Amino acid sequence: MSALQIAQDAAANINPGLAAIGYGLAAIGPGIGVGLIFSSVISGTARQPEARGVLLGLAWTTFAIVEVLALIGFVVYFIATANA
Repeated sequence: MSALQIAQDAAANINPGLAAIGYGLAAIGPGIGVGLIFSSVISGTARQPEARGVLLGLAWTTFAIVEVLALIGFVVYFIATANA
């Protein structure tokens, strides 16, 4: 049995309300992550203003990576509720 089939079987047995709660909890992580990323950029820029460009470049890259986690959670929510 493939991993995709196992995931689909598990998703078929999830209550849609439980899936919504799970997505809500999964969205907390990226929210905290984005806050930490940009607070570090502000702190770093205050300490060393000439590094602002490098810090912002890194911040936007890591912001995109963190937001992908939220999108994955959103997709998993729809997969879990598709069979309900």
